[in-house]
Amino acid sequence: MAYSCTDCGYSSPKWLGRCPQCHSWGTLEEAAGDTAAVRTKAKPAPAGRKAAPITGVDGTTAQARPTGIGEFDRVLGGGLVPGAVVLLAGEPGVGKSTLLLDVAARTARSSARVLYVTGEESAGQVRLRAERIGALEESLLLAAETDLGVVLGMITSEAPDLLVIDSVQTLASTEVEGVPGGVTQVREVAAGIIRAAKDNGIPTVLVGHITKEGTVAGPRLLEHLVDVVCSFEGDRHSRLRLLRAVKNRFGPTDEVGCFDMTENGIESLADPSGLFLSRSSAQAPGSCLTVVQEGRRPMVVEIQALVDRSNGGSPRRTVSGVDGNRVAMILAVLSKVTNVGSHDVFVATVGGVRVIEPAADLAVSLALASAAADASLYSRLVGIGEISLSGEIRKVPNLGLRLAEAARLGVTNAVVARGALENVKVPPTMRVRECETVREAVDVVLKPRVSS
Repeated sequence: MAYSCTDCGYSSPKWLGRCPQCHSWGTLEEAAGDTAAVRTKAKPAPAGRKAAPITGVDGTTAQARPTGIGEFDRVLGGGLVPGAVVLLAGEPGVGKSTLLLDVAARTARSSARVLYVTGEESAGQVRLRAERIGALEESLLLAAETDLGVVLGMITSEAPDLLVIDSVQTLASTEVEGVPGGVTQVREVAAGIIRAAKDNGIPTVLVGHITKEGTVAGPRLLEHLVDVVCSFEGDRHSRLRLLRAVKNRFGPTDEVGCFDMTENGIESLADPSGLFLSRSSAQAPGSCLTVVQEGRRPMVVEIQALVDRSNGGSPRRTVSGVDGNRVAMILAVLSKVTNVGSHDVFVATVGGVRVIEPAADLAVSLALASAAADASLYSRLVGIGEISLSGEIRKVPNLGLRLAEAARLGVTNAVVARGALENVKVPPTMRVRECETVREAVDVVLKPRVSS
């Protein structure tokens, strides 16, 4: 007797609660005896299903069709491909259903039939959301159903041009055992929906839940079966939403779509940089700009810092939107330049955006030094560079693209690593200083202000 993992295929002679290979719980099931024997016998291919030269295959059937939402199409690689299955995962309340209802309505406006299957909400609840975001269309068909067999029957009878399943964990098949959302049920539901989508050439979007670790709930096999896996991210206290492609058979996986969550639904943000800048025209101490990259897109972000006297005990370190570990490292480096190490420190980003890229290290350093000295930086200054433990400023990729984005928003001063401008086209309206260390950068941007 042997047991195999339904997620990764690991085999064990005894049952285990947790798979040693993929670390999934409750996935080891009893395997059929004599697994080494080959049961499938060779048989001739039916007519019309024989191998053909690749030059004779019609490629026009796999061309992407735009959905009307620019940022959504940007991440998918141009739009939805007939027969493609997209898995959209995200935390509860981030706006997955609202985004897909808007996609369904825009598709329905182009004289296409759309079938929207909801298993989490009633039809009346979805109708109310559709009214709020302006997504009421006659050719948008709505069904509140959790039985896989009924859904497959609807696909056959309605023959939709787009299928949306919200969500794959709520559907269940009566032909297999297990509770809805379990490994067995999710595998069966996904296989049935994907088979129907491929056979009928219907682009399909599946909504997926995520676990506490941030991964897609259900068997890992689910991500392998679908064509595109997208992650919808965002802080519920912020308006910004980011759509990332984790897997994409039809386009790049380094594209990011930006959306703005409003009272009337979710809107595309072709130029999101303005969300992350303060509205004040005066340059206050403790503020510095940087340019981070989300996928291929550069975004100007404002870093703000506050340094205050400690009331005794261990100094406080509070961060929001930045990596606390990197801020701690930067404070250790800055302790050789300023006395910021013994003070309470608060670092945050404007607009609620999360910055994890090392290219923002220099901006964090300059904002902290500015706050500690209570002196403003040069007006509209951007700092781009990674900080090493020795205090050296390191180069970052795509510097020319970052400087161009900063110049487009009116930034006129920049500080980068020494030698970073080699083979980089500097915008004519921008003055860029190259610095080798953090100490040198702090002296460049602060010393004229302090001495005056």
